[in-house]
Amino acid sequence: MMIQNIEDENRKSAIAREVLENLMEWFEVEEPREGYIRDCREWPFFAAEKDGEEIGFLCLKETGSATVELAVMGVKKAYHRDGVGRMLFDAAKEYAAEAGYEFMQVKTVKMGCYEDYDRTNRFYLGVGFKELEVFPLLWDEANPCQIYVMNLRKNESPENEAAGERKTLSENDVSGKQERVSGNDMAIKDDSSSGDPAIFRIIDVRRSYRGKYKPDKVPADHLKKIMEAGLAAPSGCNKQTTSLIAVDDEELLAKLKKEIQPPVAETAPAMILVLTERVNAYRDRCYAVQDYSAAIENMLLAITALGYQSCWYEGHITDEDRIGDRLAKVLGVPEKYDVVCILPVGIAESEPTAPDKRPFAERAWFNGFGK
Repeated sequence: MMIQNIEDENRKSAIAREVLENLMEWFEVEEPREGYIRDCREWPFFAAEKDGEEIGFLCLKETGSATVELAVMGVKKAYHRDGVGRMLFDAAKEYAAEAGYEFMQVKTVKMGCYEDYDRTNRFYLGVGFKELEVFPLLWDEANPCQIYVMNLRKNESPENEAAGERKTLSENDVSGKQERVSGNDMAIKDDSSSGDPAIFRIIDVRRSYRGKYKPDKVPADHLKKIMEAGLAAPSGCNKQTTSLIAVDDEELLAKLKKEIQPPVAETAPAMILVLTERVNAYRDRCYAVQDYSAAIENMLLAITALGYQSCWYEGHITDEDRIGDRLAKVLGVPEKYDVVCILPVGIAESEPTAPDKRPFAERAWFNGFGK
């Protein structure tokens, strides 16, 4: 998959039409849809391409000397939750920051009005936008307008900010174009000298979510991608002591949840169980804990990248009442394996919150403790 800047005006309109007409739940009203297709010819235009098909796009427009707006964005339905939107946004955000803009804004229908737009709201919150204000009648009474904003310079030093000169948005050099490397879907290449790969954004927004989940099913191919990420983790002496079971069958999930007391993740539509096998490695040491911990972290990042939420439940599963053993019995797991963790997977019903973290300088140093 490749994110690229499109300069040809006719191609911009053609891509916008193809994508927006695939998203009639969001763009069913003809007048604004045709307006986007017409106006995007004049805007910086980022497109996502996969196997020769244009599968999504994002446009920016200037709304003030210091502010740019995410004017319109769309990803074909067949590619939802594949990380396409995040890749488009990352490229556009970096472009806007490099152009010298201080803020980005976006408008959408307020959360709680329509399920389709609720997913859009969750996406914007997930990439870092913050609520600014709701204008109940900007569009009409049935569609209250939520405005989100983002500070594009929150990590920039004052010296760099003062020295920077803003480019105009008419310039078509896309700083930070990202491309999925052919033959390795987990690798991300960034051609900007200053931009970070998307993995750092995923790490930053990952949360431990303990709330309720929406009933939307998690596609089996997404569960497979998540487990593949887990199995790609490092393993002590390559003993590969970690195994995984994904459960999305409703009846089987109900049996598993019945065994978990006190209950957790009761509404999750899917769950991944982490199994470990105690195998001695170098000098008769067993690295099973390190192995499954690395696998779990990989999976948590993959879950976040695909737009879902989860939580690492281990102590609750392995304490004295041995819930893990009962889960293993339900699933027919051989005795040589221990169930050590469950990872619920699903779309969060409420917005995950970030805990306070101690400052970097209190926990990490260079060339010596406390330096």
